[in-house]
Amino acid sequence: MQTGMINSAPIASSAFAVQSRNGRPDFELASALQKVSPQQQAKAQKTATDFEGMFLNAMFSQMTSGLKGEGPFGDTVGTGVWRSMLTEQYSKNFANAGGVGVASEVYRTLILQQAKTIRTA
Repeated sequence: MQTGMINSAPIASSAFAVQSRNGRPDFELASALQKVSPQQQAKAQKTATDFEGMFLNAMFSQMTSGLKGEGPFGDTVGTGVWRSMLTEQYSKNFANAGGVGVASEVYRTLILQQAKTIRTA
């Protein structure tokens, strides 16, 4: 028998579906999402994910720039090009899988800014 259960909506797996901040409901974002069209929300989501991908690409490029030796990170003529393509794919996959939290904050900021411009327009 279950007693004292709190009814709550299920949380989606997407980083953009959760409307909480630091474990508390984010009423400001929820209010802003009601003002912004679904098309603008989708565009903001893609922009935020792309931004996180670029951030991760810069981070991975710095991580692998000093690697020397044998194998895929060796110091041969074609390795630089191959390494840049590999880090680009790593960063895209990381960002699309949920990233490190940069995209959700960028998304929140974009939505809040768009809601403010709609309100004042």
